[in-house]
Amino acid sequence: MLHFNNKLIGVISGLLLSFASLAADHVALNPTHPERYTVVKGDTLWDISSMFLRDPWLWPEVWYVNPQVENPHLIYPGDELVLTYLDGRPILKLDRKGKLSPRVRATPLDQAIPTIPIDAIAPFLTRPYVVDEDQLEKAPYIVHFLDDHIVGGAGISYYARSIMQEQPNQYAIVRPEKPYKDPDTGDTLGYEAIYVGSSELKRTGDPAKLLITTSEQEAIIGDRLIKVMEQEPLIDFQPRVPDMPIEGRIISVLNGVSQIGQYNVVVLNKGSNVGLEAGHVLEILQGGHEIRDIVIGRGEKVTLPLEKAGHLMVFRSFEKVSFALVMNATKPLHILDWVRPPKD
Repeated sequence: MLHFNNKLIGVISGLLLSFASLAADHVALNPTHPERYTVVKGDTLWDISSMFLRDPWLWPEVWYVNPQVENPHLIYPGDELVLTYLDGRPILKLDRKGKLSPRVRATPLDQAIPTIPIDAIAPFLTRPYVVDEDQLEKAPYIVHFLDDHIVGGAGISYYARSIMQEQPNQYAIVRPEKPYKDPDTGDTLGYEAIYVGSSELKRTGDPAKLLITTSEQEAIIGDRLIKVMEQEPLIDFQPRVPDMPIEGRIISVLNGVSQIGQYNVVVLNKGSNVGLEAGHVLEILQGGHEIRDIVIGRGEKVTLPLEKAGHLMVFRSFEKVSFALVMNATKPLHILDWVRPPKD
């Protein structure tokens, strides 16, 4: 289970840094915005931003930091947000008058509202869900289960080909599945890796001996082993628009859902090799395909324009693909829908 830690101050601080001195004339308000809003448990900064702003990722440009308020960059359930104006510019203030300020908290960041719903992406933050062809060729794999087991679950030992180093001693068991293909070039961008479970190295060698410590499904001969490195999962997302032109497609949806909507996790055919990073916000567009003009005939074709259909935020980038969370959708979304930086 993920726990908030001191790194989350970077998240909220980065998201809610004071930009009151900057011109915010271009920040459009939501036509139905409230004048005041009281934060409740379960809110996210994105949700609240959407109430006040047309473009939620522009929240930092209207946030007014009151230095008299303890933790002015953090927002807690019970806090009241007030929309006002300064020199004709919209600003949002935090009003804690008459409320107990959170002076001493055993776990203060656990209670601050997150940028996005972390629960929706938690399983995808650390596990190796994408492997490339080189990784597959070099990865150790299961060749035999001990004690005459045909498949393996938690508590069962097994042998794997060629692990000669003692560290790291933790391995994720994954099962390579379908390749992620670029819909425009046909190139293989990587392979979907189904997470099977975790295991601990007991003895190096060829074969090496390992013990399955946790399992989400039964391991089988041929499953690959990926090294698990100790690292903090990234949860300090700062939504922002990429500063480079990026045009990509949705090529898959995770968790086996057939209809794509809000808070579904999708796979994009662009990754860190083109500068896509966690926190980048992209708009989703539909259309762009050719149709036949049946009125004129003679095989004449017309290219349909792209129409906006929602927004997503990248939360994990691999070399050639990325995982993104759909933040809002104005219509049903589909595989091969387009994504690009938001435009007015």
